[in-house]
Amino acid sequence: MPAEKGSAFLLKVGNGATPPVYTTVAGLRTTQMSINGEPVVITHKGSGAWRELLSGAGVRSVSVSGAGVFTGSTAETRIKSNALAGILDDYELSFESGEKMQGRFLVARLDYAGDFNGERSYTLALESSGAVVSL
Repeated sequence: MPAEKGSAFLLKVGNGATPPVYTTVAGLRTTQMSINGEPVVITHKGSGAWRELLSGAGVRSVSVSGAGVFTGSTAETRIKSNALAGILDDYELSFESGEKMQGRFLVARLDYAGDFNGERSYTLALESSGAVVSL
């Protein structure tokens, strides 16, 4: 598999419709995704002192974070509204290869910052709720 450009790793937010229409969150300079899993340990006396895990069990989640320059886009406004209301929304991650991941996420954190003579920037953190599917 060839190397992919970081600029092609995009975060998109849905418009609230069914099915959702996704809009790219403009201004993001960095985007990061973490796939997390909490294993279920089933180690017992017969395990020979080695830990054993139960396949397919446990809690899985996806965390997404990003940082960028505020542009005032529709997508950024929707994310701010979601953060203030504490509601779940549909999000999509897309990659240069054409792979996409979709799921419902909660805005866990949204920070704004700005320097006196610089641009306004923001960072965000999203936490999944329910299944995140790879398309």
